[in-house]
Amino acid sequence: MTTQTNAYRKSIDWITVLLYVLLVGFGWANLYAANYNPELGMVFSTDSEYFKQLMWIGLSVITIGGIMLADSRIFVEFAQIAFIVTTALLLVVLVVGKEVYGAKAWLVVGPIQFQPVEFTKIATALMLSRMMSRYGFAFNAKTYTKMFGLLVIPIALVLLQNDTGSALIFLVMLLPMFREGMSVHVLLIGLLCALAGVASLLLGSHWVMGAILLASAVGTAILLRSYGLKRDAINTIVIALIGTGAAWVVMKIARLEVNVEYVILVGAVAMSVFLVARALSKRAYVVLGILAYMWIGLSVSFGTGYVFENILLDHQRTRINVLFGVEEDPLGAGYNVNQSLIAIGSGGGMGKGYLDGTQTKLNFVPKQTTDFIFCTVGEEWGFIGTTGLIIGYLVFFIRIIVLAEKQHSVFSRAYGYCVASIFFFHFMVNIGMTIGLLPVIGIPLPFFSYGGSSLWGFSMLLFIFLKLDTDRAELIR
Repeated sequence: MTTQTNAYRKSIDWITVLLYVLLVGFGWANLYAANYNPELGMVFSTDSEYFKQLMWIGLSVITIGGIMLADSRIFVEFAQIAFIVTTALLLVVLVVGKEVYGAKAWLVVGPIQFQPVEFTKIATALMLSRMMSRYGFAFNAKTYTKMFGLLVIPIALVLLQNDTGSALIFLVMLLPMFREGMSVHVLLIGLLCALAGVASLLLGSHWVMGAILLASAVGTAILLRSYGLKRDAINTIVIALIGTGAAWVVMKIARLEVNVEYVILVGAVAMSVFLVARALSKRAYVVLGILAYMWIGLSVSFGTGYVFENILLDHQRTRINVLFGVEEDPLGAGYNVNQSLIAIGSGGGMGKGYLDGTQTKLNFVPKQTTDFIFCTVGEEWGFIGTTGLIIGYLVFFIRIIVLAEKQHSVFSRAYGYCVASIFFFHFMVNIGMTIGLLPVIGIPLPFFSYGGSSLWGFSMLLFIFLKLDTDRAELIR
């Protein structure tokens, strides 16, 4: 028995465990600093956030013990049940949830309140990994439908809670699919959507849509010429121009307000009809691929403009405009970020010293214990402290990826990449919004931000993988 116990202990990756302990410990120390009141001195209040966080750390340790004692196969067998239960909780939140900072994302059970989405992330990662580890798995139309459908469910429910930041996290779970053989076209489409969306916010949808139509027409014309279809190449550009011109003339004659986006869409439809007919008759099917990319870009650009103007709330539009420099709002949407930058910048190279941060103590930065906890690190530990923290996180991420690559089981490997992707997204977005590079969307910094749900969820997410890693040589399905 002793021999088996020692072997099991050796199979645990103690490097990752040590990194976890260091991050959680440093996170709690900075949470204490953010709550510290210099007028009262060194005190320990049971009503404080740092005490409650300490209780959640204890609960996380107990949960970790249970995870490490469980059979690794239980995470495969109960993945579906976990996904159904956590998704059901997201539905319950919409009915009886508590609203915090505009997001109706919290469930209250007696003295405890928690965010079900933190556990839905784990269940979704397990479910995706399970799907990719099935016998005969292959990326085809049916598989894409199932996997994207699986992601759409929690994304839609979380968006209904007005928690955009948490909804975006589910999209990063696409990244492990590339490791398992998903087509690079999906990545290209994702990049196209991101570029079209951001460009539309900066330049306006009509300019971006016009550029997409023009680039598609020219690109298709060049491709057709390579097939020896010179006349069709010229006709492609001519028909796109005639379609947009005709739509503009009709709107003018009908005395309608000219909507440039609609004019461009008419031109795109005219060009698409012509090209589909020629592609089928000449068997130049590659042209259809360009059309597919074109319509995805047009749809995203048009949809971005519509959502921005008609669906987003005023404060959300302001945050985006402030981020991209379209407008300034130093006392409103830009206040948090400005104060965050002041706090971090005031730390200088070496920092002001632990518990000596004035910006922190005087509560200049709102939500400093949650979304903006990184400010405390910057102010009190300076450039050296923040750099050390970032390096620590990067070592943590790399370690997870290295362990994921060592897995014999597709399930364990895919789940490991999901874990790394989720942690990295939180890290990138939280620090990015703290220093003004990304919009403020309420993403916690793993193991640092105050919150029992996030700490408990992150701990479970990580140690399920470390448990799977203890059986890395086995084929877990």
